Formats: sequence, C-alpha cells, structure tokens
Amino acid sequence: MEKQVNLHCPEFQNRFSCPDCLIDYNEVFDEYGIIVHDGGTSCVTIQFCPWCGSKLPESKRELWFKELEELGIVDPVEQELPDKYRSNKWYKYE
Repeated sequence: MEKQVNLHCPEFQNRFSCPDCLIDYNEVFDEYGIIVHDGGTSCVTIQFCPWCGSKLPESKRELWFKELEELGIVDPVEQELPDKYRSNKWYKYE
C-alpha cells in the first residue's frame, strides 16, 4: 500500500493520469482511495487494503467539516482556512 501511495511516475506530472498509480492518500482527511482513471481526479474511498485486507484508518472527513463549522467556516472553498486545516496538522497532536 505504501509503495502505491508513494509511487511517482516519471512519464506523467499528475499521478491521476498515470495508469500505474492505483491508490491515492488524502492526508487532510486521512483516507485512502482507488484512483478512477477517467481523466479527472476522482477516487473511490476504501476502508480496507486491497492487497492484504487490513483495516485502514477511519476517514476524518466528517470531523474536518464539523470543526470548520464550529469555527464559522461553512464554505471551505470560498472562505479562508486556517493553515493547519490544509494538512494533517489539525488531527496530529505533536
């Protein structure tokens, strides 16, 4: 799984265009997805590793939106986000 997530294709600038890139990891939501190779950047979120079957971390997508809403941010596309919500810093307490 880690090999797929970290695969960088020398032929394509965008990993979503490379047919060898199969898995994407979204660090903001801590979720994994199978890349849909249709010319876009779509993924189908998965909960288990497709190779070994182990459980993947629970997505933090809903929690991300809930925390933003508590900050008064209802449209994260149009409104300015605090920097920590652009990466995994919002849920990693180091």
